[in-house]
Amino acid sequence: MRILLVEDTADVAEAIVSHLARIGHTVEWESHGGHAARRLGEAFDLLILDVMLPQTDGFALLEQLRARGQHTPVLMLTACGEIEERVRALDLGADDYLVKPFDFRELEARIRVLLRRSGGESTNLLHCANLCIDRKSRTATLDGQPIELTRREVTLLEIIAARPGRIFNKDELMDRLFTVDDTPNANTVEQYVARLRKKLAGAAFEIRTLRGLGYQLVLQAPAAAEPAASTPAAALH
Repeated sequence: MRILLVEDTADVAEAIVSHLARIGHTVEWESHGGHAARRLGEAFDLLILDVMLPQTDGFALLEQLRARGQHTPVLMLTACGEIEERVRALDLGADDYLVKPFDFRELEARIRVLLRRSGGESTNLLHCANLCIDRKSRTATLDGQPIELTRREVTLLEIIAARPGRIFNKDELMDRLFTVDDTPNANTVEQYVARLRKKLAGAAFEIRTLRGLGYQLVLQAPAAAEPAASTPAAALH
């Protein structure tokens, strides 16, 4: 998923970016509150905001985001354990907070909760027809059998399987799968979709290409039941 991290401490930010990238997230990092403010209109699945930032602090960024009517989940990072600061963050519209220093396992868990809550799910398991994606282990099964997928393939599959029927254009998928340093292009997305199609043989859905629009996951219609054989009239006598 595409995440915006706003954190001015370089070693903390680099560790978060590296850790989240290893489990399949695309993380954009801003170290300056003023720079981050100009990116609030972009489509992110989650914002991680430090409280203390140059020029524009995390509280101000959160206020700006909610004033724009955006409901993107927000996880606040704070070095202060005071209850007043945490209450203020929640009252301004934060969805959760984490006090530094923190364990990366807890960061991962809180991110999973926020992402699945925004998608309307109550567990880490995402089901789509005969496909099951485990957001915690970053694995997928088809009819209960494991599928060998790369981390980006899992992420791409998670994006489109979470919203069957929705059309995702290539630019949106590139934004959510890659950072600017990856220098992807439209052909890169096509290659990932082609790989998924091969690995998902036997799935009860298909990934359709809609020329000029993008990609859409479409569930197969259930097979119609065969009509019961009629009883010959002679057999009734």
